Amino acid sequence: MKRIFLCAAFAASFALPALACEGIHIVDPYARASTAMSQSGAAFMRIINHGEIDRRVIGARSDVAQRVELHTHIEDAAGVMRMVEVEEGFLIPAEGEHLLARGGDHLMFLGLTQPLAHGDEITVTLVFEEGDDLEIIMPVDLERMPAHGHSHGHSHGDSHGHAH
Repeated sequence: MKRIFLCAAFAASFALPALACEGIHIVDPYARASTAMSQSGAAFMRIINHGEIDRRVIGARSDVAQRVELHTHIEDAAGVMRMVEVEEGFLIPAEGEHLLARGGDHLMFLGLTQPLAHGDEITVTLVFEEGDDLEIIMPVDLERMPAHGHSHGHSHGDSHGHAH
């Protein structure tokens, strides 16, 4: 708990949109729901690992949903894309990154406890396998179009911002 408080105190001393703690840097996080009446929503971001060891996100939580799951899209035998839970979590390689994007890996909010209204900010906590929790404040953006041409690569070229 002391580590989380220190990370939060450090983060509060900056005014940029991404949070860095324990070598992890979150870039361009945002959340959305498909409609105002939706019972589910999703969150997207780039998770960059500046550390020398692999890290793994194994869960997430937020007050805006009864449950938050790690999801991805897969193509079934009939060629139909469907969402499935990623029980093993998302690997963020040492000196690498993992992209959570529409049509791919993402956080899934199930049983929304409040509407995800455009312009609001929500708090999401990522849970790491190593026992760290990382709190992220992200905007709800219902107008953003899906990004194209992103990959799960290890590029560091367009990282934006630092801790806040």
